[in-house]
Amino acid sequence: MANVVVVGAGLAGLPAAYELRHFLPQDHQVTLISDQPQFTFIPGLIQVALDLKPLAHTQLDLATLAQRHGLTWVPGKVTILDPAQRQVTVAGHGTINYDYLTLATGASLAFDLIPGLGPHGGFTQSVCTPDHALVARAAWLDFLENPGPMVVGAAPGAGCFGPAYEFVLMADRELRRRGLRQQVPITYVTPEPYVGHLGVSNVRHARQLTADLMQSRDVQVIDNAAITQVEAHQITLADGRQLPFSYAMVLPAFRGAKFVRDVPGLGDEKGFIPVLPTQRHPDFPEIYAAGVSIKLAQPDQTPVPIGLPKSGQMAEAMAAAAAHNIAVDLGAIPGPLQVPTLEALCFAEFGDTGIAYIAAPVLPDPETGKRKQSFAARGPWVVWVKAAFEEYFMAKMRFGVGLPWYERLGLRSLFGLQLLQASPSAPTTVKTHASSVVS
Repeated sequence: MANVVVVGAGLAGLPAAYELRHFLPQDHQVTLISDQPQFTFIPGLIQVALDLKPLAHTQLDLATLAQRHGLTWVPGKVTILDPAQRQVTVAGHGTINYDYLTLATGASLAFDLIPGLGPHGGFTQSVCTPDHALVARAAWLDFLENPGPMVVGAAPGAGCFGPAYEFVLMADRELRRRGLRQQVPITYVTPEPYVGHLGVSNVRHARQLTADLMQSRDVQVIDNAAITQVEAHQITLADGRQLPFSYAMVLPAFRGAKFVRDVPGLGDEKGFIPVLPTQRHPDFPEIYAAGVSIKLAQPDQTPVPIGLPKSGQMAEAMAAAAAHNIAVDLGAIPGPLQVPTLEALCFAEFGDTGIAYIAAPVLPDPETGKRKQSFAARGPWVVWVKAAFEEYFMAKMRFGVGLPWYERLGLRSLFGLQLLQASPSAPTTVKTHASSVVS
């Protein structure tokens, strides 16, 4: 029968594998490939970097999860993808044949676009990966012994801004708690056209709530900023301004995985994967993609280029749609095909308070320029909800649950969000084939 391969075991990949295992009979194989030995709840890495929680609190062992939930586990890095032969090559494991492939690789971090950026060979910190968070934590502990100016922000082309806001405001609160804030001038530097944009324009109240919070915390904001160079203790902007720092955390721009960039026609010029509304690749029908790895264009023209955020919730919905549609294609479940709505809810924790940002959908209607709903709300309840959601999400991953009906019902009832909907135009079944094995 079929071997359905999932590459990547993060916020999209692991739920995709679970959904596939749920939908498909046991005579179909679900293979999970990752170069990381553990699942990591990436949003939790900010607290790890600030020494507020141990890394282990955000991680689960993938080999254990795979064995427990009926997945074939392949630990290793994909080096070659051959769509014509329907094969992936994994370092240390040789060639694996697939009938369907779901790419949920996340993104490669483009630190190299700016000299001196990044924790390895550069001068700034990052919270994008577990090892980056540990390096950032070590630097943070040293910084607390010898405080000075702090710079937090994002590089041109970045599309994920929430972690930068969370980091700068949680760091502010921690410095105040330690009695060090007066020794640490803080600057937030961003390519966003205004503070509170977060890659999504015209979210009601977002600009005012975020700007008011930054002002009340005495955080200097430099928007429409392009970082061009980082040296030891100094960041240079395109307009010539130089920002001194003793500690800096800057989120990079993203690009697609190298093995995707190596396949002609699979990704765009940056390696992001184009998909149909069903998450299927338009030219490679056996390939689906979900999460940060997909191509999702920023509709706004901004003075400094920025990307469009692909939140964890959006990644989950894409993964669920991809898994559902593969199962329909294999004849394991009835149609219709499903598409993600890209309706997003983001809980941003800022220490003793937080802001919930809702954009439903993230991409506005191309004809009207409007969304079904979009607004931001602030309060300490955001912190509590985010903490509860992290515990819930980790429990889901332990128990092998992807995107269950009760989560979808809760989001629809509480926030008016519908994560998936029936495809209005796609056929219920495209084709069915199956005959591959792991070699």
